Amino acid sequence: MNVFAKLKKNAAERRAVRELSALDDRALQDLGISRANIRSAVAGLLVLG
Repeated sequence: MNVFAKLKKNAAERRAVRELSALDDRALQDLGISRANIRSAVAGLLVLG
């Protein structure tokens, strides 16, 4: 993966974390994510289901 692709991926992940963090706890619960697990969910380390 080249430098520009990594920068683009990191920017997208930061945006996703910011958007998920803006949701209330009820909306996160509906998605199956706790506030403490937002970063893991965005990184793909959290198994949902």
